[in-house]
Amino acid sequence: MSVHLFDVDYTLIKKSTSWYFFLEALKQKKVSLGQFRHLPFEWVRYKLGRANEDFIAQAVTHLAGIDKQVMENLVSACFIRRLKPNIYAEGVRLIRSLQEKGEPVYLATSSFDILIRPLEDYLSLTDSIDSALEFADGRTSGRIRGMIPFGKNKKNAVAAWLKERSLPPEDVCFYSDSYTDLPVMEFCGHPVAVNPDRFLEREAKQRDWPVLRFRETVG
Repeated sequence: MSVHLFDVDYTLIKKSTSWYFFLEALKQKKVSLGQFRHLPFEWVRYKLGRANEDFIAQAVTHLAGIDKQVMENLVSACFIRRLKPNIYAEGVRLIRSLQEKGEPVYLATSSFDILIRPLEDYLSLTDSIDSALEFADGRTSGRIRGMIPFGKNKKNAVAAWLKERSLPPEDVCFYSDSYTDLPVMEFCGHPVAVNPDRFLEREAKQRDWPVLRFRETVG
């Protein structure tokens, strides 16, 4: 029996969870444009194949001091208004079909744990590999607790997660859109490219990996 690990941003949803959260937080005036003025530069770096692996740790510092309840309310509003309508319907159908066959499905993402909990609930999932947003005295500390599963660290996080559960990597199907997940895809036995960027698409063609195209959103 295979284990299926899905990336989230641009794989199961149209854009990134962080982008949808930023829009909602901006609308509710919990953050300012100035706090995230570096985002366009980081996006260009990513598109050029030069992603900054420290970007998440740097970005989360701007979220320091938000009350936990306020954060949870933001996340809930973000999911209902922005994230849920942009989930790929084909991805949902694929996950449902795997669950019906009794094959375990989990998320493996660098997104914040608090952001993907509503998505887990929507997809009837029970566990994920993610970035643990740290809280101190009931407020965001501006830090991530533990490893940020991005780039090479994502492969390390997946390897540790599988080892804890005595699951062999050769039995894992890993689904992703991004070249930054190449270390994980090489590590897992069954890599699948979903809406791949140009770098991953090239690798998928060279290595004869399956390629899926998701277009329809839940709406």
